[in-house]
Amino acid sequence: MQIGLTGGIGAGKTAVARRFAELGARVVDADALAREVVAAGTPGLAGVVAEFGPGVLGPDGELDRPALGRLVFGDEDRRARLNAIVHPLVRRRAAELVAAAPAGTVVVQDVPLLVETGQADRYDLVVVVEAPAELRAERLARDRGMSPDEARSRMAAQATDDQRRAAADVVLVNDGDLDKLRAEVDRVWRERVVPALS
Repeated sequence: MQIGLTGGIGAGKTAVARRFAELGARVVDADALAREVVAAGTPGLAGVVAEFGPGVLGPDGELDRPALGRLVFGDEDRRARLNAIVHPLVRRRAAELVAAAPAGTVVVQDVPLLVETGQADRYDLVVVVEAPAELRAERLARDRGMSPDEARSRMAAQATDDQRRAAADVVLVNDGDLDKLRAEVDRVWRERVVPALS
């Protein structure tokens, strides 16, 4: 069974993915893969540098994410060019990991841009995590050191809550109560995942 997990930046996908893993799912994290495919020495990083110039490299030869972020967030054309390099590499790597999973495994693919990239129909179940915009902005400032403007820019670059809800089979609201969120994941596992496997 394949579950697509998505939600806006700062909504709490990581906490939901962690709980799915504790319940026995294999989690494939698109954000982690996006870092892997542009690590130093990869064709992905070479493609990003060819497109955006050496200013996106740090002194260690790794991608300077903040520098790249300043170039692409708020510029739809540049973001589309970056996505055209990174997304196919991420999808290919995710497909390799899914193919390597033993038969009968529940695979949760944590895909932040699942709706934006039109992938909802690839999954048996689409789970959307959402949280109030103000709370998401607070989390981005606290956990990632973003300014309010940076947080708003990142949030505006993604699908709206309505667009994500339209693609969702299940919506989990993460208003900050982690125990409640985990209980909701358990309910989805019990009511939607276990019956599908039997």
